[in-house]
Parts: sequence; structure tokens; C-alpha cells
Amino acid sequence: MALWAKICGALVGSALLCVAIMFGIDTADHAYPPPLEQARTVSAEVLDADGQLLRAFATPQGRWRLQTTAKDVDPQFVRMLIAYEDQRFFEHKGVDPIALVRAAWQFATHGRIVSGASTLSMQVARLIEPREGRSFAAKFRQLARAVQIERRLSKAEILDLYLTHAPYGGNLEGIRAASLAYFGKEPRRLTVSEAALLVALPQLPEKRRPDRHLKAAETARQRVLERMAVSAVIGEGEAERAALTAVPERRLQLPAFAAHVAEAARRKDPAVIQHQTTLRRNIQKGLETVAKEAAARLGPKVSIAMVMADARTGEIVGELGSADYFDASRSGWIDMTRISRSPGSTLKPFIYGLAFEEGLVSQETIIEDRPADFFGYRPRNFDMTYQGDVSIRQALQLSLNVPAVRLLDAVGPTRLMVRFRRAEVRPTLPANEAPGLAIGLGGLGINLKDLVQLYAGLANRGKPVRLGDGIREQPGALENEPLLDAVATWQIADILSGVLPPAGAVQRGIAYKTGTSYGYRDAWSVGFDGRYVLGVWVGRPDNGAVPGLTGYGTAAPILFEGFAKSGVALTPLPRAPAGAVRIAQAELPISQRRFSLSANGLVSASIREAAPQIVYPPEGARVELGVDTDGVAMPLVLKLQGGRAPFRWLANGKPLPETSRRRVNQWVPDGAGYSTLTVIDAAGRAASVRVFLN
Repeated sequence: MALWAKICGALVGSALLCVAIMFGIDTADHAYPPPLEQARTVSAEVLDADGQLLRAFATPQGRWRLQTTAKDVDPQFVRMLIAYEDQRFFEHKGVDPIALVRAAWQFATHGRIVSGASTLSMQVARLIEPREGRSFAAKFRQLARAVQIERRLSKAEILDLYLTHAPYGGNLEGIRAASLAYFGKEPRRLTVSEAALLVALPQLPEKRRPDRHLKAAETARQRVLERMAVSAVIGEGEAERAALTAVPERRLQLPAFAAHVAEAARRKDPAVIQHQTTLRRNIQKGLETVAKEAAARLGPKVSIAMVMADARTGEIVGELGSADYFDASRSGWIDMTRISRSPGSTLKPFIYGLAFEEGLVSQETIIEDRPADFFGYRPRNFDMTYQGDVSIRQALQLSLNVPAVRLLDAVGPTRLMVRFRRAEVRPTLPANEAPGLAIGLGGLGINLKDLVQLYAGLANRGKPVRLGDGIREQPGALENEPLLDAVATWQIADILSGVLPPAGAVQRGIAYKTGTSYGYRDAWSVGFDGRYVLGVWVGRPDNGAVPGLTGYGTAAPILFEGFAKSGVALTPLPRAPAGAVRIAQAELPISQRRFSLSANGLVSASIREAAPQIVYPPEGARVELGVDTDGVAMPLVLKLQGGRAPFRWLANGKPLPETSRRRVNQWVPDGAGYSTLTVIDAAGRAASVRVFLN
């Protein structure tokens, strides 16, 4: 009986001791947890629309440590890593007893360390909490930390920590940073040779750096390839083939695109690890290459800014605020896409668009390019010469100043500014000044992004578009009234697409306009196809003059090269909408054959006081009516010249609901067939045409 009591007492005592030990371990575990929060400090990343890395920022300690998970890495690398480093990774609880016994036996029999017993969990423990030395106490602490980590994290999370923190020499940490630095690519697809090198480097990262110790790196890679467990993973003959591949001898720079956008993204959300943008890396890379090469040709202190946007969505797909962010001689840190400067002649297309919309002119209408005085304002052409009588098409393509001011005087500077506001663009005027005729030639301030936003409306068939900021601001179509009607927009695009490309450039089927500010301070070029808009600014950030700087000679070649190297596929310009025609000069109505102004700046009597005449549709025309995206018939555009407002339109004898003071109206026909259209002006004069509608 006494014996059984002793046995029971011993068992109970042992049980209590085990409980006490477990309690002590658990208490210690909670009292001294592993520094896992510290391990979550990684480099901030800025990504493009497809998730590709645009730019990374070093950690506060100056490390390139990119957040990585196993799904970001080639699966074969993971298999090779486990086969080489920790074959029982998925079975043990942080410490591999078999490996410990083997290592201890080898040390006892050889008198030195033959092989280690570190598991991946133990290596993670060392990486997140580096030890000062290689003492047994430090090793024991590493063992304990590995067990703690295993209690808190899954095997997948432990593997992710290793992939993120493994050292690769210098300030490179993690497989993503190493793969980008040594191979110039993400580690999603690695060759056997590349994977073997990346498995080998973390054991002695400084002594095996291929950019400094090439032979040591080759030897370490070969050791990985010859390991039997690794050979079983990669397959027969792969090791021999991989050994023949050269090891990279230099370290590459990590991607560093879109510096201004990246900095802006970090300022907006400093706590975010991965910042998504709307940029596309291939486009961004192409534009930055073009800008750097062009800036080198242009000389010191000259910078270049570019914005490329999708006119359908408003998304910015490429943007750079300077030719080189890190070039102090060019003030590269200044984002010139947001700086207001004089736009030169780049706003002229919108003046002509208003004139087309009002029915004041057609492409072949003759307009005078001669010296003119507009109440003391005497515009002159850039080359100080005059062309005499030119067509509207020629005047815009040649960017003549006097014709543009004549048209602006007719449509009104205030109305032009109202159209800009429809696109949510508000140029800056001189202090305490109202819009005047000088705004047509660059007498206001606008930044490159807003200028591209205006042209996006032209590329989007007159519908205004809000551009995003490239980061998170939601872009898209605006619900405002049209910037210009579809017919006027087509007329402008048709004219600008006929402008000759700059010397040495290939015609790409884009519509574009150039501009040069007063004193050769700013050169501009903005162009678009059926989808994308690209704007270019060239100049000095300090607003200094650059002799010889012009929009056509300096900015336009960069525009064409930018389109070419952006890699975007050319989208044809939109087809002509209903009502958009190019009529020969001899076939124009008399009132539209020549544009002129009276002495008081109003359209001359030959145009305003003549009897009304229907310009479109012309007599006997066959007009094909289009339908919108919902299958609803689109209205027929009606245009007239002459007469006195207000005007009353009749269709087949039935008056339209309201009179109008405008010379442009719309009518939705009841169906196909012949129709008679009549307009009556305030003086009772009438004009009619008979047309056939399909």
C-alpha cells in the first residue's frame, strides 16, 4: 500500500512538474514574444495598372525589402529552397531533431561543424532578430524563437517571411529585390540556374555576392545544384545545363519610374505599402526614355514634361514631371505638369471649334491674314509675315495669329472660357483682368495636365473628360454640356490630322497642335488619335528663355517619338458624324465663302444682314441618320447663315418647339424619306431646302 502511495505521489508530482514547466514555458512565451511586428517593416511600392513595380522606396534602415509571398515566386525555386535548406520543413515544429542529432554527431566525430541544423523557422528567427555572435546561448535563443514563431504563424506565413527577409548582399533583402537586382525581373519565372544562385546566396551573402565575388557565387550555385535532394527536384540533366549558364557580374538598379507620381502617392497615403496607379510601365518607360534623350540634345537647364491619357476613361497612362527627377541642373524635382505657363497657340483649335459650331465658317471659307487693329490690340504672326487670303483650314494648320483673333472676336473670349469650364479647366488670367482677345494667343496660364484634359474632350468627340491624378482620383466622362458639338470636333480633328509631321518624323495618323509662348520660354505640342492624348511641354523650370525653342521644332518631334515609343497601338480617329462634311470653296453658300468683320468687331453685314440661308443640310442632299449606343436615332444638325435672330425652324410645315437665337439647331425626324426644312428670321425672310433622309 505504501509502495502504491509512493508511486501515485511520484506520478502526481511528475504531472504537476510537467504542468509547471508547460506553464512556465507558456508564461515565458507570452512575456517575451518574438518581434514579429518589426518584421512587417518593408519597402513601400508603387505599382502600375497591371501590378508591375514602378518604383520602390528603401526602408528607414536603407534596405530594399520588398514584400513577398510564395505566390510571387517560381514554385520550382520554393521546392529547391526546401530541398536544400530544410527538407522536413512541413513536418517539424520549428526545430528538426533529426538534423540536430546529425549535426551534433558530425561535430563530435570531426571536431568541427560539418553541416548545420538550422531550419527555415530558425533562420527567420535570426533574420527578424539578428544575434550579435555565434555562441551556444544565441543558438539556444534562436531555437526558442523558432518554436515561438511556429506557435504563432502558419508554415506559409513563415515561408513568406523568409522570402521577404533573406539577405542577398549589400542592402538587398528578400528574393524579389535580389531577382530584380541580379536578373532584372520579378522572380515569378526563374531558370534553374537563377533559382540555384538565389538559394545559395543567403548563407554567406557578402562573401558570395556575384557583383563582387563571382567565383564564390559560381561555387555556391554549383553546390546547390549538386545536392541530391535538389537534383531530385529539378530533374535529370538540369543541373549540368544550369552549370553552363553564366552568373550575372553586376547589380542592376531597381525599377525607378514615375518619380513625381510615386512621391505624390506616398504623400497621400504614407501608411500604405503598395500604391496602385493607372500608369502602364511600358508606356512610362518609353516616355521617360524619350524625355531623357531629348533633354540631353537640348542642353543644360532645359526640362521636359509629358502626360499621356486615355481619352475614353480619363486615366493617365504615362506621366513625367521632368526629364530626370534627380538632375538638379534641370530642377528635376519640380513637377512641370502642374505648373501654370503660357500655352502659346495650343488653344486655337477651340476658337475654331466655336466658329464651326456657330456656322460662321467652313473649312474652305476664306479669311484674311493681314495686319489688323482690334481696338488697340494688334496681333502679329510668329514669323512677322502675313499670308493674305487663306482658307480656315490653312489658317489653323499654319497656326496664323490674325485669323484666330478675328474668329475669337466673333465668338467672344468669355464664351471660350465658358467652354473650358465645361471641361472643368480654369486657366489663370492676369490679376483683375477679364478675358480678352490675347487669350487666343497664350495670354493666360494653364498647366500641361489641364491642357491634355481639354484635348481629351476633342479626342472624345466633344464630350469633356476628367483626368485622374494617376493614383486614386476617379477619372471619367463629365456630365457637363459638350465642350464642342460632335460636328465641330470632327472638323477640328480633320484639320489637325492634316498638319505635316515635324522633320524626320513619320506620319502616324494623329491630330496635333503646337504652341510657343512669348520670349521662347515654353514649347508645347499636344496630339491625339482615336483613343490616346499626349501632351508635351519643353522649357526651363525657372521660366528662362531658350533661344530657338519652338513648339513645332522642339516639342512636336518629342510628341511623335513619344507616341512611337509608348508602344500604344494606333486607334483611328473617329468617323465623321451626321452633318459633318468638307465642302469645296466653290460649292459654299455665298455667305460662307468669305469671313470678315465690320469696324465695330461684329460679323459684317454681308453675313449678318443678308437673308437667311440654310448651310446644312444643303439642297437635295441625301443624309444618313446615325443611331447612338442605345439604338436611338440621332438628331439632324441644322445650320444657317445670314438673317436676324431669333429664328423659327419648320420641318415639313410643322414648327419646332422653340425659337432660337443660335444659327445651329437640331431636329429629330419622324422617319426616312423626303423632308422640307424651312427657317424664318426676325425680319420674316425665309429659306427652304428639300433633302432625303435614310
